[in-house]
Formats: sequence, structure tokens, C-alpha cells
Amino acid sequence: MLGAAAVALWPSKQAGHFRIVALVTLLIEALLAVFLFLNFENQNFAHQMAETTDWITLPIGSLGIISIDYALAVDGISFPLVLLAVIVLLAGVVSSWEIAQKTRAYFSLYLLLTGSVIGCFLAQDFFLFYLFFEFMLLPMYFLIGLWGGPRREYAALKFFIYTFFGSLLILIVMIGLYLSVIDPLETARVVGIMGMEDAIHPDLIPQIQQWLIDGKIAPEQIVHTFRFQYLADPGNYLPGSLLHLASQYFIGDIPLRLLAFWFLFIGFAVKLPVFPVHTWLPDAHVEAPTPISVVLAGILLKIGGYGFIRIVDGFFPLEAQYSAIPLAILGMISIVYGGFNALGQTDLKKMIAYSSVSHMGFVLLGIAAFTAEGLNGAIYQMVSHGILSAMLFLLAGVVYDRTHDRNIDHYRGLISVMPQYTIITGIAFFASLGLPGFSGFVGEIFTLMGAFQSDALPAWIPALSTLGIVLAAAYFLWTYQRMFFGSLWYKNGDSSVLTDLTVREKTLLIPLAILTVLLGILPGILFDMTGPTIEAWLRGLNH
Repeated sequence: MLGAAAVALWPSKQAGHFRIVALVTLLIEALLAVFLFLNFENQNFAHQMAETTDWITLPIGSLGIISIDYALAVDGISFPLVLLAVIVLLAGVVSSWEIAQKTRAYFSLYLLLTGSVIGCFLAQDFFLFYLFFEFMLLPMYFLIGLWGGPRREYAALKFFIYTFFGSLLILIVMIGLYLSVIDPLETARVVGIMGMEDAIHPDLIPQIQQWLIDGKIAPEQIVHTFRFQYLADPGNYLPGSLLHLASQYFIGDIPLRLLAFWFLFIGFAVKLPVFPVHTWLPDAHVEAPTPISVVLAGILLKIGGYGFIRIVDGFFPLEAQYSAIPLAILGMISIVYGGFNALGQTDLKKMIAYSSVSHMGFVLLGIAAFTAEGLNGAIYQMVSHGILSAMLFLLAGVVYDRTHDRNIDHYRGLISVMPQYTIITGIAFFASLGLPGFSGFVGEIFTLMGAFQSDALPAWIPALSTLGIVLAAAYFLWTYQRMFFGSLWYKNGDSSVLTDLTVREKTLLIPLAILTVLLGILPGILFDMTGPTIEAWLRGLNH
């Protein structure tokens, strides 16, 4: 956010500095991420690096007291995605180096997007999370709409409408949760059980929760909250409230809590995206400039998966387990449907976009399994796909920058003039189709293992989902064969423009290729982070 302000206020006579300010900002964030990584305690399942400050406290009479905190922290669920965000966003700013028009606006918006994305993964207050989540829409809308392709206005508007509709559903549930949940510690201070500086006694929260059940706390003394840790504890729900576990509220024949679960699910399904609310994604990818496609596929989609785990399952675990089969079926359909669509594409970017729909289906399948293997695999798949999709869109941008043509059928024999490009593309394709030794294999195998071991899912769902791996092999290998093998040929012009990777392109692609191999042969790098948190999280939900 500070970097965005610096770019916005930088003297116009030094327009070339906008890129440098953005790059330095992302490098500082990368250094901070390395510091966090070195100080992250893998066996600690609790929140780490926490920062909490009272932000808004507002008494509203008989409705109680509004309490909103500026609360940030990381744990084993969010921290791998924070690291992924920093890697992808740094790659995006380097690949933005050739942006020549409206550079002040572009890099200001890019840094605003960066702050919003990382804020989503760090936020521990639902209100704060929602602010970051909504704020992402604005810079992404303009980044697609101003710097995109010929149909950029259509793609930007479609992206905005879909995501904004999902956000409204999340907002409705967020308000319902706020009206239903108390902050036990702040309520204890208001009631007078503990002072502002008193240490927290282990029996304090159970005592306040019992007082709540007994009706000993006056309505005007109740402090309502958006904090994740309190929203996830059924003991903090007001008796008789809208979203209490024993809520008697129905809309038609549907319990209000189940309806709230599906509202949240749809809101995050749009972002992931899940069939059938995925149709904005291919248009957005095709029209977005290469750096924005990298960020969109590499990290923005992962906020949908993170929201499923942290918020949808975290606050409505019983409803999630009750709905496990339809969720898994939607994941299976996304896997297979995305694969068949990718197989039918001739536009390289659109093929990669539909492959993202397929790969994100594995994330939903792992989450629906509600097993440690499935959830660990889902997070691993998000990180793996983030790196691989960034690579794939950067590779698509390489040929597009040279020819302004993304049609797969217009290229033959690129291996003869672009050998380095051929090797890097081969790594990205083989990793994406799930070849052992690469990160894509680990993510997919663990989500499938988790789904097969789940007591809630019939075996035919993960069995049919394996078809997605076969389809991925088909569309990636077919694309590779058509574009790179045979005699050199380019349909629309002189093939002399097809030069091999530049130094900047190699600087972007080689580290990502190394990462996908490293994660493929050393999966413990991520599993050591996610494992303890997921186990403790599952124990808490089942309790």
C-alpha cells in the first residue's frame, strides 16, 4: 500500500522510476517473507507473528457493542499461500517491465492488488478479510479493462459482476455471523469480570459462555465480533440467534445455517472457480495482459480455496460434512469438464485457463473429503498450481510478444529455433499433467488419497476424477507435439521473429521451474508447515 502511494505521488518527469519503485517494494516483501519462513515454527499449529490492534469499537445501545480488530497472523494453512503470493506477485512485476502506457496507473494498481491479496491471507478478522477481498476487485477490473486485449471491457465487466455477486452473498452471511457471535474477552471486560490489563484466566471464556446461556449478560453489554477464532467456536453464539447451532430459523424448508453455508460456498466458488460459475475465467485470461494472467491464475484463484477452508468449513463444519457429496461432485465435474474444454482449445491462453478450472477442481475435492490427506493435498495443489500456472502464462506470453498470435495450430517445429523455450515449456507441461517428480503429482495424489479414504464420499467420485489426469496428459502432450516437433513453420509470417528466451524471460522462468522440481522431490517443505495445523484444525471441528 505504501508502494502504491509512492508510485502515485512520484514526479511525472521520472516516469521510468515507477517500475523500479514497484520492483523494490516487491523485493522488500520477498525479504520479509524469507524472514517469516526462517522464523516459522513448523510444529506449532497456533497462529504465529500475530499483530492485533483495536480498530473500531462502537456502542449501539440495545444491539450491544460493535468490535472490529485489525488482526493479522499466519499459521500452517495461510503461510504457504503467503509465500506463494510473494513469489507470483514478484514474477508479475518483473514481467510487467514492458508495460509502456499509463505506467503510473498500472504500477499503482498492481501494488494495491498486491497489498489486498496478501492482506486476505493474513487477516484474522472477517470484516478486515472482506475489505481486502472486495478491494481486489477494483485494481483487477482496471488492470484488465485498460491494458487488456481487444475485448478487454467485456472481460473486465464479466469478471467484476461475477465476483461482486459472490461478494454480496459473503457479506450477507458475514452480517448474520456478526449478529450471532460475541467476543468473550471484550464482553468479560465490559461486564467487569476482568480488567483491561488482567491476564486471561483459562476458565474465563467458559464462564462467559455459561453466563450467555443463562441470560446473565444484558444485551447492551454484549460485544459482537468478526474475529475468526470466535466465529469458529460454537460456545460464542448467542442462544436463539440467527446462526446458532440449534437455530430454529428456516427459509422455506431449508435451515438458515445450511443456506448460509451455501451462500458462502457460492461466493468463494466464483473465485476458485467451480463449475458452473467459472465462465468469467477464460475470458479474463484471454483478454488480460500476460502479467495479470500470471497473478490471476497464480494467486487470485487460491483465495477461493483458502476461503473454503478457513471460512466455509471453519464456521460451518457440520453443514460442510452434510454437503460433502455434492461438493465433491462439483469438484469432479470441474476436473473433467475443464479437461475436456482444454482439449478442444486452439488458443494457448484459453487452453491454460480451462486447465486451471480442472486443477482447481482437485482443490475442492480434497476439501470436500474432510480428511488430513485431502486438506493437506488441497493446500499443496494450490501452491503447486500457483507456480505452474504462472509459468504457463509467462510461456504463452513469450510467443505472443513475438508474434501477437496465440493459436496453437499456427506453430510447428519451435524446438529448432527456441530450444531453451522448448525445455522450459516441457517442464511446465509435464509438471502440470502430474508427472511424478514434479509438484503437480504430489498435490493431485494427496487430494485423491484423501477422497478415497473419506468416510463421507463414495469411491466412484475420486475414481471418475482420475479421468482429469488422463485428459491433462492428452491436452498438454498434444499441444507440445503440435507446437514444438516437426519442421519449423509459422503460419502468419516470417519465422525469424521466433527467437529464444531473453535474459529477463529466463530470470522469470528458471526459478519457477526449479521450484516445481524442488516441491516435487521434497514435499515436506510444505507438508511440515500444513500438517500440524490441519490436524489441530480437524480436531477442533470434530470436537
